[in-house]
Amino acid sequence: MTLQRGCWLVIWRKRPEKPNESDLRLFPQCCISGSDPVQGLVIAAGFGSRLRDCGSSKPLVEISGMPLIEIAIRQLVQAGVTEIVVVTGYLAEKVEAVLPAISAAVGIPVIAQRVEQWDCPNGYSVLAGAELMAGPYLLVMADHIFSTAILSRLVNHRLGDSGVCLAIDRRVNHQLLDPDDATWVQTDADGWISAIGKGLSEFNAVDCGAFLATEELSAAIKAAIAVGLPGSLSDGMQWLSKAGRATTLDIGDNWWIDVDDPHFYTLAIQQAPQHISSQTLLRLDVSACGGSSNHHIAHDNFVLGEEAAS
Repeated sequence: MTLQRGCWLVIWRKRPEKPNESDLRLFPQCCISGSDPVQGLVIAAGFGSRLRDCGSSKPLVEISGMPLIEIAIRQLVQAGVTEIVVVTGYLAEKVEAVLPAISAAVGIPVIAQRVEQWDCPNGYSVLAGAELMAGPYLLVMADHIFSTAILSRLVNHRLGDSGVCLAIDRRVNHQLLDPDDATWVQTDADGWISAIGKGLSEFNAVDCGAFLATEELSAAIKAAIAVGLPGSLSDGMQWLSKAGRATTLDIGDNWWIDVDDPHFYTLAIQQAPQHISSQTLLRLDVSACGGSSNHHIAHDNFVLGEEAAS
């Protein structure tokens, strides 16, 4: 496999043997029903330069008293995931140090999978984590927060004859979007992806950063790398879209946010309590970036939004 810009995949743990994907062929007709067990994969390897003012390690930046990585894990558990792999990279030791306590708190295995070349495109992190996936899995970014219904609907989505399903938002002018950093999506009338990427000139949705994926996604990323593409997650998604294997789930009016800089960090603190299930966050406060955490709201007094009640 030819890797770009000095990138190569280095991972730390031995894993059970997986089917050979060296020929880069996509897995055909991977049919999954909503009743199948689903694992979770959290990407937490990047540098997080835009959020540096709020903490040295982006996954450990706290939203109302809880690290982003813990929020991501708890939301996957709330959606029904029974095992989670967290891909670490930058400041890996710090992130990995908090995972045993989180695992004990949520009552499921949380496994660290370290990718040494964390500064490569995020598809390399997906490849590292996918090595530990035994079947379909929910893939999320550590810095994204979702209202309860989004992941619950996604995990119960029937993939049918698609290899991946991406949660999308049709509100392309929404105030919670950063147009300079958004990954745009073009779909047909039936929700099949025809194009995806940050530089699209024509689009009708935005990528929410949550996927129901199969082995086809990692095979597609490898195939994209083999033909000289950088190896981003979007490269793999575009590869699958060309094969007619990438579909979408429209989140409708449900709330989500990408906590990518201090502005959106503050918005997340202000809005998350109204949209996240009370079973996800145990404690909340109303502090801004750099402020003190002194206004904790107990679990039982949590104010639920419309999606948490569904």
